[in-house]
Amino acid sequence: MNIKSLLLGSAAALVAVSGARAADVIVPVAQPEPANYVKVCDVYGSGFYYIPGTQTCLSINGYVRLQLNATGDLSDDAGHHFNTHLDGTDVRNYNAYSQTRVRLNFDAREETELGTLRAFARVQATNKFGSGYNSTNGANYGMDQGYIQLGGLTMGYTNSLWTEDNKQWADGLLTDTDLALGDQNVNRISYTYTNAGFAAALSVEDSGSGDWKPNVVGRIGYAGGWGYAYIAGSYDEQVNDGNLTYATYTPTIGAGGIVSSYTYNFGLNPADRNNGAWALKAGIDFKDLIASGSELKIEGNYAFDPSSYSTIGLFDTTASTFTTVNGTTTGTFGYGVLGSVPVKWQVGAGYAQQFGKLGVAVSGAYGKTFATYGYTTPAIAGGTIARIADDSSYYKLVGNVGYEIVKNFSVLGEVRYTNLDLNGTTANNLNGKLDQTSGFLRFVRSF
Repeated sequence: MNIKSLLLGSAAALVAVSGARAADVIVPVAQPEPANYVKVCDVYGSGFYYIPGTQTCLSINGYVRLQLNATGDLSDDAGHHFNTHLDGTDVRNYNAYSQTRVRLNFDAREETELGTLRAFARVQATNKFGSGYNSTNGANYGMDQGYIQLGGLTMGYTNSLWTEDNKQWADGLLTDTDLALGDQNVNRISYTYTNAGFAAALSVEDSGSGDWKPNVVGRIGYAGGWGYAYIAGSYDEQVNDGNLTYATYTPTIGAGGIVSSYTYNFGLNPADRNNGAWALKAGIDFKDLIASGSELKIEGNYAFDPSSYSTIGLFDTTASTFTTVNGTTTGTFGYGVLGSVPVKWQVGAGYAQQFGKLGVAVSGAYGKTFATYGYTTPAIAGGTIARIADDSSYYKLVGNVGYEIVKNFSVLGEVRYTNLDLNGTTANNLNGKLDQTSGFLRFVRSF
């Protein structure tokens, strides 16, 4: 090899090495700013996360629900079926409608030196279809609950303490139609003290009367591995006459106008009202007593006067008027059931059993209403108010079956039967029994 060849080879090698190094040069690239990702908050259970830049934990959950309803006609012991669509012809004994509900829950919590600070808000809307359902086919979102909690203090719009659910007590008898008495939402200020399994609470609740006198509810309970037991008392500053209308009768309209019109309501004679109504309630619940996955609940209630804390909705539909009464057409006679019935006392029991993804539950309650009085409209002979029925009795039975199709998607079917035995006289058109069968099939996608 001569000198010329050696120089040319060396130059080629240098060029090759220089090219390789040039390929390895790193060109600076601008990096994105670190992202402030949402962090999981496991202090209050699953589903909570920290609101970025704060120590507040937030959970958003809810469900979308489709429900198919079937409601039997209101029937009496004479074999008549009364339905919102009947015009005197006894031709139909059912009513069907559907409804879809969307619910959103917002739950914000954080720890303070005075305990957990919480804000809870629930909004929901129910879309209803079917001529037998007395509502519009669409509904706007509305506030179903909204309250603030700090430690044991609660203030805002939520369930009355009378029907509140927590670890030491839960209202109702285990089926979806839980046969609870006085189930209502109120504006309230309450305080709950808890120590191990014991809890005691006192609630001052807006009566809705417009005066400064509140309703008051107290409750104590104890929970253990076996279940829980509780007792509650309530003071309703207004005696509740109720708004369940059983029957109205209007005779023939003559030259002098309407002779008389009668409306019968459950409740007290207004002349006998006291200043307020008291009620008591107690319940006991057993977990896994009969079998693994079982729950047995017994609950009872007694009211000294008709109270909003001791009412129950018995029937699902109203009934229209009839143009024929006792074989004649001299007037109209209509059966109607609206609102809730003031209950003097009730006792009931419920049982639920879980078999993996399948669950079944049954419940039943028996009780007595307050006496029934008749009101004349327009006033006749001074508009006397007559006691037309003594305490009437009722019972209601419920059964359901539910199944979890997949996680967060389930189906529930339920059937209800109600029987009301009116303790009146035939002369007052308020004697005999009313009964009704109804139910639903429900699909729920929760998140």
